[in-house]
Amino acid sequence: MTAHWTQNDVSVAGARLHYYRTGRGDKRPLVLVHGFSDNGLCWVQAARDLESEYDVIMPDMRGHGLSGRLRPGEDVDMAADLAELIRDLKLKRPVVCGHSMGAGASYGLAVRFPDLAGALILEDPPWWMPGRMPPPPDGREAENPMRQWASELPAHSLEDLLEEYGGDHPSWPEDLLHAMCESKKQLDQGMVDFLFERMNLPGADWMATIGRFTTPLLVLAGSPELGGIVTPEVVARIRELKPDATVVVVPGVGHLIRFDAFPAFMSAVRAFLERLPD
Repeated sequence: MTAHWTQNDVSVAGARLHYYRTGRGDKRPLVLVHGFSDNGLCWVQAARDLESEYDVIMPDMRGHGLSGRLRPGEDVDMAADLAELIRDLKLKRPVVCGHSMGAGASYGLAVRFPDLAGALILEDPPWWMPGRMPPPPDGREAENPMRQWASELPAHSLEDLLEEYGGDHPSWPEDLLHAMCESKKQLDQGMVDFLFERMNLPGADWMATIGRFTTPLLVLAGSPELGGIVTPEVVARIRELKPDATVVVVPGVGHLIRFDAFPAFMSAVRAFLERLPD
């Protein structure tokens, strides 16, 4: 973590939510929400790029990073957690940017708490066409490969993960690699099935709400052939249902858009931010 950044906790629904912050409240707030199995510091590149203009807040979502663990039978509401964070820190209409799981939570925040978010940026959100989302977990590993992957993480040391991720992603800077690998060691195993169950709830249908969504919106998509979630069908549907949304398809990358194509990601984000009203 950069030396002048701070970190602290807030209490949301009786649980601890840890966060990192680049500023002191004297700039426009920007909340960056990480994806599944990551942590707040996985936004380190974007935070450094934007901190001169924005007060950047990077929470560890529950079950991730240094935030509270999932209690047995607990129904975590990530959108409500973000709402509590924004209110607790007295952030005025922040721009909220989320990746994957964090994009889903950010969209839920903007739909359910429309007075809180001033603009929304979604990096490869978990949006599928009807009938295309992953099946709910039923105990068979083949139908939930993420369970198998997550269950093996505790057996790997941080050094093992650094070697693996460094080999697979040689262009990633060292601090990003370290944040990514450390986040895997911090993951609450209970989050895997919880998230798959939430994705299959009726409320996860983004098409039912995007037509009446009024917050300025940027959606970034990669290539499904390389692991991206948002397909050309979804892109077309977004443009049909919300013509004023900005949709940017980044070529040559999959789900990890900003990790693998950081200049293209930041170019799209900065262009969108510059168009927002003061």
